[in-house]
Amino acid sequence: MSAGKSQARAETGLVDQWRDILSVHAHTMCELDRELHPHGLGASDFEVLDVLAGCPAEDGGEAYRVQDIAARVHLSQSALSRLIGRLEKDGLVERGMCSEDRRGVRVLLTAKGRDLHAEVRPLQRAVLRRMLDPDRS
Repeated sequence: MSAGKSQARAETGLVDQWRDILSVHAHTMCELDRELHPHGLGASDFEVLDVLAGCPAEDGGEAYRVQDIAARVHLSQSALSRLIGRLEKDGLVERGMCSEDRRGVRVLLTAKGRDLHAEVRPLQRAVLRRMLDPDRS
């Protein structure tokens, strides 16, 4: 077999693998949205709440800078700002100034946000197990 054919076959394999990853991601996001929708959340909304729930802040709450959340949830800063605005309107998060950098904005999970996160976290984890567990049927 020539080197060109071997390389083409390897590239096809990589492209197929990439498309499989995209398919799993798309199906998982759709399933997450379907499960979380009755609770007023989408998959990205939950991801922001989940990130905040895992971040202990110095004042006892859960807070992150917007830039740090964007890096963890893979949204653009503008999309994340809109999402945070919706979560804030729903009383799930609060925004405030960063004490260490006046230009930065921190996001804090409210008690309502913590409660909703705790309520839907098992649903999200069940979807992940169902969609991503290699031993699933």
